[in-house]
Amino acid sequence: MNNQESWVNVEQVAEHLGVQRHSIYRWIDNKGFPSHKVGRLLRFKLSEVDNWVHEGGGEQVETPNSTRGGGENE
Repeated sequence: MNNQESWVNVEQVAEHLGVQRHSIYRWIDNKGFPSHKVGRLLRFKLSEVDNWVHEGGGEQVETPNSTRGGGENE
């Protein structure tokens, strides 16, 4: 029996979080979203992603020029 967690791609992690793929790429660049390069590909562990969310990594920072609310689709 194999209890090892599988790697997922950007489409799968975006679906897991209910966001668009471009949000994942933006979070990688700007917010330290947990990702791993495998050759030219990005791969993710859902447990790391869930920990990042629980630790507040995905919280939206309010800026003076912000016209967006909620941020649920970020």
